[in-house]
Amino acid sequence: MVEMTREEFEEAVDDGIDSIPEELLALVDNVVILIEDDAPESDPDLLGLYDGIALTDRGSEWGLGDLPDRIFIYMNPTLRHCEDAGHVREEVAVTVVHEIAHHFGIDDERLHQLGWG
Repeated sequence: MVEMTREEFEEAVDDGIDSIPEELLALVDNVVILIEDDAPESDPDLLGLYDGIALTDRGSEWGLGDLPDRIFIYMNPTLRHCEDAGHVREEVAVTVVHEIAHHFGIDDERLHQLGWG
């Protein structure tokens, strides 16, 4: 398990977000990215999760009082999965891109085909 402070992990998440082109980030609508210590008990090795309604599934009534979609990045499973701090940064960047892709309606199968699985 990699040792990393919460602050260092948050910086890795910020760097992952910064790696996404601004043109693409400008299209992200009503999403908050949250860092949690642990994944849900049902999937303790999960590195990230998109919880929301993808842009491709939103109807005309969407947004009227809807809470923001949420992207969770899980710190402890990521630290357990990685070999060193550099690997953490790489894995966090992939996880951030992966979860934002779900916001755009891209499913896991396609993400794996594209190398973002």
